Amino acid sequence: MKEIISTPNAPSAIGPYNQGTSFGDLVFISGQIPLIAETMELVEGGIQEQTKQVMENLKAVLDEANSSFDNVLKTTCYLSDMDNFVAFNEVYAQYFKAETAPARATVAVKTLPKNVLVEVDVIAHKN
Repeated sequence: MKEIISTPNAPSAIGPYNQGTSFGDLVFISGQIPLIAETMELVEGGIQEQTKQVMENLKAVLDEANSSFDNVLKTTCYLSDMDNFVAFNEVYAQYFKAETAPARATVAVKTLPKNVLVEVDVIAHKN
């Protein structure tokens, strides 16, 4: 049966979706953008600051789902500019061990919600 995942430690949805859902042992986390959960304001700074906030938002939802970055199977990363790819990877790599990193797709998009620089969604399994 599908379960809804929701935590006050990550930004609330800004549209008709949930922070995440799970089915059995699988966890599906909606794309996170660099919003600060407490204020729903965008984090200040460039691609590295925004990526860090996105990853912390994902961590909060993973925690609520009884999962972790170690359990992430797949990510999809959306960048507003591929010139940010190297700087994005520098922060992203801090959250995954190289030998167990998930499968990943990274795509450049014309625009993202609230004109942010990065958005990431995740598929994981529970602990």
